[in-house]
Amino acid sequence: MNTHPLGLECARTMSASAGVSSSTAASSLRSAVDQRRVRVLVFIEGTNITGAVKPVLEFAREAALEAPSPHFELTFVLYVRRNLETILYRTMQERNISIESVRESCPWDIRVIPQLRAIARRHQPDIIWTNNTKSHFLVRLTGLHRRAKWLAIHQGYTKEAWRTRIYNQFDRWSHRAADRVVTVCNDFAEELKRRGVSNNQIRLLHNPIRPSAVVPEGEKLRLRAELGLKEGTLVLLSVGRLSTEKGHADLLRAVATARHQFQPSITLLLVGDGPERCRLQRLSSELGLDEVVRFVGFRENIRPFFAVADLFVLPSHSEGSPNALLEALDAGVAIVATSVGGVPEIVKNQITALLVPECDIPSLAGAMVEMVNRPALRSLLSRNGKDVVRQYSPERYFASCAKIVLELQ
Repeated sequence: MNTHPLGLECARTMSASAGVSSSTAASSLRSAVDQRRVRVLVFIEGTNITGAVKPVLEFAREAALEAPSPHFELTFVLYVRRNLETILYRTMQERNISIESVRESCPWDIRVIPQLRAIARRHQPDIIWTNNTKSHFLVRLTGLHRRAKWLAIHQGYTKEAWRTRIYNQFDRWSHRAADRVVTVCNDFAEELKRRGVSNNQIRLLHNPIRPSAVVPEGEKLRLRAELGLKEGTLVLLSVGRLSTEKGHADLLRAVATARHQFQPSITLLLVGDGPERCRLQRLSSELGLDEVVRFVGFRENIRPFFAVADLFVLPSHSEGSPNALLEALDAGVAIVATSVGGVPEIVKNQITALLVPECDIPSLAGAMVEMVNRPALRSLLSRNGKDVVRQYSPERYFASCAKIVLELQ
């Protein structure tokens, strides 16, 4: 995990050797800073715990562990349309996170502007932290970035609703005004530079992964029964939003290409939902994969799926620092992935994963066949992958991200 201005020296936080523990790094941070609280106003959007949301929740969780004298006083600003009974809102309540709700009736509801200004006046933040393109735009539009230092998180772009594409274009204007733009891989950092963001503004920080508890055998057996997984069938797993840039159509075509080469037979689980689901289901049927592919839909708890999987496949055309990849490493599942974005910064070909070019269906099919048919290779790569996870602990993420926040003070 790195935190550095692009093209400049690496941040001292993450240049520490592996011999320095994450707890030592966090302790050093605490001793280096006075006990004054830093008020942080975090703008966040969503209803579920998505990949973009997980890192900031991990930061909040680690910040809470500094009690009774925390350095960071966090308040989350959440956009709400119908009701507050969402997974994200419930999770924040369970973690005792301070929440301000901004009511809106549609994505472009201008009535959010006076609400945001009122919240900023009440809290008088030292830092404004924006976690999505909509909030980036609104913070600059309303001038809130003139009242506090501004940290913008850039997780990359998706190709979906028209309003999202418009927000993405607004980022060209928004990001230039931020004091720091934290992005998750070198490719995205280069893209930010092309959009006019300076080296001095950019920091690179991969997402964290919190080690998960072992899934009980009974829970795995229940899931296998629910999904109708036959004894002896190897389970291929792909987790993520069903949108174009995630490459699931390539995965289905690769499975169809290699279907009769797998020894033993396989079942592919697609966990997630999104705008491409209906199209992908039609494609699966057209390819004759109805007996092989299971569309599981969105699941709040995905740990049991990693527990029953023999191979994790990430076929994306674009990625930053994919949480699902880190979760597969943590679960000890062998990995086949496209070499895009931050993926090759996290895993190495033939060492911790098999990497293939994006949009290359024959290569993707070949890598899956090699993994399925060679259990010793799966075992080797999964063991190596477990060692990688420690580099992306929440403690290290907190220390690195906190350093970026504190350098703005």
